[in-house]
Amino acid sequence: MSMPMYVSPEQVMKDRADYARKGIARGRSAAAVSYADGIVLCAENPSSTLRKVSEIYDRMAFAGVGKYNEFDSLRIAGVRQADLRGYNYSREDVDARSLANWYAQILGQTFTHEMKPMEVEILVAEIGPERDQSQMFHILYDGTVVDEHDFTVLGGEAESIAERLGASWSAGQDLGPALRSVVDALAGPDRTLASGDLEVAVLAYGNGRRAFRRLADADVDALLAD
Repeated sequence: MSMPMYVSPEQVMKDRADYARKGIARGRSAAAVSYADGIVLCAENPSSTLRKVSEIYDRMAFAGVGKYNEFDSLRIAGVRQADLRGYNYSREDVDARSLANWYAQILGQTFTHEMKPMEVEILVAEIGPERDQSQMFHILYDGTVVDEHDFTVLGGEAESIAERLGASWSAGQDLGPALRSVVDALAGPDRTLASGDLEVAVLAYGNGRRAFRRLADADVDALLAD
């Protein structure tokens, strides 16, 4: 009887992490920044039908990068989870923190116990009742939750994009300058991104209870041209 080859737990975790990071790096990045009236989410996405940025509840948005079918299944599950909690308790009991922790449990369980980890990074963003109570939670493929402030970047080139974004973004910007900072950071010094290459949405205080609004290409063009 042959004995199976022994592989240390540390090596298994390392191999899974490398596998997930390589899958995520093959996709295009996304970013979210706070601005004067809320949060703007922007993803490099030339598709007009496959969405990386979506509404998830009244004042909450979801963004994902990596393997589309995996992060979209997480989005759908999150919508159902938020709706169920809002129905059983109240709409005010649905918040980004609890949903981010719920996502973290799913991703952590998959990373630890399944053969193949999910090749995704996701973001749960929420604008609070007051303008200084917005939240952004960046959840990694292994279930790690990062409580972000001001801005966050998802994807394989996150470090270099975040460095460029940090150099151009400033607190209290209007939507136009904030969006231009994000687009310039996503594009880098050697490329130019037009509205057709982007998917842009905002969580804005002026949008009422359902704060999420997707921006059309014409709106994005106007903001980038200001």
